[in-house]
Amino acid sequence: MKLRSPSTTAAVLFAGSVCLAATLVQAVAAQQSAPAAHKPPAASARRHSPYLPVNLPQHAKNYYGLMKGIDNLSVRRTASGNLIRFSYRVMDPAAARLLGEKTATAYLYGEVSHALLEIPVMDKIGPLRQTGPLEAGQEYWMVFSNKGDPIKAGDRVDVFVGSLHIDGLIVK
Repeated sequence: MKLRSPSTTAAVLFAGSVCLAATLVQAVAAQQSAPAAHKPPAASARRHSPYLPVNLPQHAKNYYGLMKGIDNLSVRRTASGNLIRFSYRVMDPAAARLLGEKTATAYLYGEVSHALLEIPVMDKIGPLRQTGPLEAGQEYWMVFSNKGDPIKAGDRVDVFVGSLHIDGLIVK
């Protein structure tokens, strides 16, 4: 086995570091010359699903109608997106009684933004929701504050009113 001299070892290390440096410079140059469309998104950018949002499946609509006593569920942005209106029609007032209770706290949860919205309370009006005894066939609503616009059109949201959970609604 032949021993290398210190100058040969230094030359091999120097040549290796030059090759490594050249490779790194080429990689950085390739990233800088890439078009802006191929750059990775900023950390604050919202990630969107490549799949189109779909409405609630028919079996979910049937479940909410039969078990929770409500149908015609919709979530819409109003007031230039500063408010989100959740509306529903009552089919069975006994099953849907939780939606009319004043003491039941209501929240809207955005699945993409993980925002938890509450119903705003106005000084002279009170909470922006309909409460009281429910009637079959009547449309009811509740409004959630979307200050800062964390929930956008097309986002999937969940509504929580006390122990009642309505999952997978799409904001229009």
